[in-house]
Amino acid sequence: MATPPQEPVQVAESERFMKLKEAFISKYGAPPAFYARAPGRVNLIGEHIDYCGYSVLPMALDQDILAAVTPTKTKLIQLANTNPVYLDYNVHINKIHIDTAKPQWHNYFLCGFKGIQEHFNLIANGMNCVVDGTIPASSGLSSSSALVCCAGLITMVANQKVLSKVLAKAKGLEWQKLLKLGDLQTDLGVSLETMISTVEQVLHPEPYSREEVCQHLGISQEELCSSILSQNTQDVTSFKLYQRAIHVYSEARRVLQFKTVCDETPANALQLLGELMNQSHVSCRDMYECSCPELDQLVDICMQSGAVGSRLTGAGWGGCTVSMVPTKKLDSFLTKVQDVYYKADIQKAALLTQSLFATQPGGGATVYHEA
Repeated sequence: MATPPQEPVQVAESERFMKLKEAFISKYGAPPAFYARAPGRVNLIGEHIDYCGYSVLPMALDQDILAAVTPTKTKLIQLANTNPVYLDYNVHINKIHIDTAKPQWHNYFLCGFKGIQEHFNLIANGMNCVVDGTIPASSGLSSSSALVCCAGLITMVANQKVLSKVLAKAKGLEWQKLLKLGDLQTDLGVSLETMISTVEQVLHPEPYSREEVCQHLGISQEELCSSILSQNTQDVTSFKLYQRAIHVYSEARRVLQFKTVCDETPANALQLLGELMNQSHVSCRDMYECSCPELDQLVDICMQSGAVGSRLTGAGWGGCTVSMVPTKKLDSFLTKVQDVYYKADIQKAALLTQSLFATQPGGGATVYHEA
C-alpha cells in the first residue's frame, strides 16, 4: 500500500479526539470515561475463500470507527453520531429489536452489544456513546463491521468482561458431512497443488446442470434443494463447479505465497506481491465472476497509473479496488487515477473525495483512557 507521511495523521488523530470529547460533553454534560477504536480493513489478497475454510490476508486501515463512552446504571443505551446524517437513538437494553429489513446505523452497534450480552449471558450496564467514523461507507472497507467490533469492545469494557480466545463423492468421502472446500482438503490430507490437480481431473469446465449434479451425488432434485442449495440458490439451474473450485484453491495458494514473500522479503518482493494481486483479480474476474466492467476498468487504470499490483476487494460486484503503489509514485498515481477515472465522469467526480485515498497499515481495535 502507499505510505504517506505519518506526522499529519498523528496530529489529525489528536484533534479528532478533542472534537469527539467536545461533542460528548455537549451531548451528555460530562467528559467520557473512555474511548474505543476499531479500524476499517482492506483485504490485500484472498477473496471469497474465508467461508470455504481458508485464510485471507487483510490489513487494518488508518480509517476507523472511534467512540467516546461512559457506562451508566440506567439500563439505557444512548447513541449519537458526529455525522448528522445518522440520527440519535435510545433503547432499553431489555427491549432491543434489530429490524433486518430496515438497516439503520444504530443496528450495527446493537449487534455488537447483543453479541457480547448473549456470549456472557450478561445483565449489562447502560451507556452514553458518541460515535465518529472516517471509513467511507459502502466502499468494501468494512465500515459496518468496524462499528460492530467497536460496539462489542465497548460493551466488554463497560461491563469488565474479556473474551476467550462433488469432489468428495469422487474421492470416496462422506460428502454429506463436508460443508467447505477447505474441509475436503483437510480430509484428503493433501496440498493445495494436489487439490487444484484434483479439480482439473475430476470436474469439467462446462457448467453442470441440476440433473448432472444429482446424478453424480446419487440424490434427487428434492434432496438437492433441501440439503445443499441455500435460499439464494434454489432457482439456479447450472453450476460452474470447476471454475469456482479452481478459484478457491488457487486463491488460497496465493494467500500463502503472499505471506511467504512478506516473511522472507526478497529483493523483488514488491514485484512478486504485485503479480499475486494481479492474478487474484484475474481469478476473481474470470473464475469466480465477482467483478464488473467498472472494477476491471479501474484496475487497468490503476496499473497504468503506476501501481505494481491492483485488484478488486470488498467481495466485488461493485465495491472498490486496492492497489499497491511505491511511495515515490503516490502523488502521480492519485492524480492520474483522478483524471482518467473520476474527472471523466460527472457522477464519479462527485464522489472523488470519499472514493480515492491513500492509507497505510493501521493498528487493531483499542481502548483509550485519558491520562
